[in-house]
Amino acid sequence: MTLRILICDEMTFRPTSLQREGFAIEYVVNMPRDEILRRLHEFDALITRSRTKVDPELLEAGSQLRVVGRGGVGVDNIDLAAASRKGIIVLNAPEANTVSAGELAITLMLCASRSVARSDKQIRNGVWDRKFLGREVKEKTIGVIGLGRIGTVVANRAMGLKMNVVAFDPYISDRKFELLGVKRAHSLEELLPQCDVLTVHVPLTEETLGMIGARELALLPQGAIAINAARGGIINELALAASLEDGHLFAAGIDVFVTEPPAKDHPLIGRDDVVMTAHLGANTLEAQDRVGEEILERVCAALQGDISHGAINAPRLDAGTLEKLGPYMTLADKMGTMLAQLEIGKATELEVEFAGPFPSVNVSGAKDAELETVFTSVLIGYLKRVTSETPNFVNARALAREQGITASIRMTEESDDYANEIRITMSDGKRVRSLAGTCFGRQPRITRIRNYRLEIAPEGFALIATNFDRPGVVGKIGSLLGEANVNIAGMQLGRDAPGGKALFALSLDARPTSEILETIRAQDFIESAFVVEF
Repeated sequence: MTLRILICDEMTFRPTSLQREGFAIEYVVNMPRDEILRRLHEFDALITRSRTKVDPELLEAGSQLRVVGRGGVGVDNIDLAAASRKGIIVLNAPEANTVSAGELAITLMLCASRSVARSDKQIRNGVWDRKFLGREVKEKTIGVIGLGRIGTVVANRAMGLKMNVVAFDPYISDRKFELLGVKRAHSLEELLPQCDVLTVHVPLTEETLGMIGARELALLPQGAIAINAARGGIINELALAASLEDGHLFAAGIDVFVTEPPAKDHPLIGRDDVVMTAHLGANTLEAQDRVGEEILERVCAALQGDISHGAINAPRLDAGTLEKLGPYMTLADKMGTMLAQLEIGKATELEVEFAGPFPSVNVSGAKDAELETVFTSVLIGYLKRVTSETPNFVNARALAREQGITASIRMTEESDDYANEIRITMSDGKRVRSLAGTCFGRQPRITRIRNYRLEIAPEGFALIATNFDRPGVVGKIGSLLGEANVNIAGMQLGRDAPGGKALFALSLDARPTSEILETIRAQDFIESAFVVEF
């Protein structure tokens, strides 16, 4: 049987790549959406870049669609939930631009250290200035925040330049640091004072947005260089401009901005001590060649039953089973996400217990496959908050091992309070945190935090606090949030005994500022408080 693949967005391929035995591959550059909708029923697989929005309408049009491939890392243009419900495997090609992105960071560093942008501009304006002195990078220290794929490339290239490499990544195991020959810093406060060059390689999340601000830049040595070729906003742009203006930093290299393209009056535009590129991390001939070849290879393999590379949404279970498991996969993902935001150190052990009967089909071994799928959803939810890698159903266990996490499954025949329940326990070797959850119909709910029973819909933001059980506690916290214009959407309470300790969970419409959170923590009746984003 011939398998048919439609490539609807512009990519680069070798001439022979589109001629494969057993496949009929049709490549239409930037195919119009109405034509995709009209013809998609003819194909077993669709390959896109970011241009084509793969939404429920498009997926419904693909009546025999089995695989969707996204050339590149991000899958924001693909409705993963809709694809999963239809049993369609979604693949990506995250490694294709790793070398290109890492090399651009090194390029920005070298250009910034020798003031290439300044000299280039002057020559074009008829000024021949040879008096400006740049900086060598040999034997200087480069600090790398985020030691994932791209951070590793940067570290290796920097070593080739005879630089000293120090990195901060609390979610990478000591073993990887040892294998790379990279010195470990255990905090930003430890890392930053050592850095002649600082480069960031982490995903953009609530935690990493603005993680390098005025305070952090001030911790860098006088005359340091700052590089951001990751995501706009990780280094605060206004703080960076101010640090350059007052002469604390020598130079900066920027490939990404919060708003792209940046406004003409952006404070970094026009500065001679800043070298800038237009989000070109993946823009090399080699990377563009690789992304097309890589995603085509993965899609062809997936159509033949091999999803060992790049599967994003689920292992290969039939559509009916995926539909049954969907709410539990969502619950597990949300619970893993919550665990990653609890105030505890780096996880070393993670146990997932399944209590009671779970949805199953009458196929030998299907039960184990289903529980493994839900278990992996927990790992994905946890890992996507703590690593710059892109966890999926294929690589989640390997990423967990790389970070030194021992993960295990346990089964209990009955649940005490619900028809079934997922219970998760996480330890950093000193402290233990635990959660439990279940689904009411298709609605996921967190049902226990530590030993406190409650019921939380894992959506939006939640303020979770333990307190001494006394009158007026929640009212006082509600007043503080109200004064900060943060609306409470829901409330759940749990306690161990009257007059003892209690826990409350407030569902919020917005994230409280760090100042409000510190004010809440300072109340004499609050033992601990943290905010979770689901």
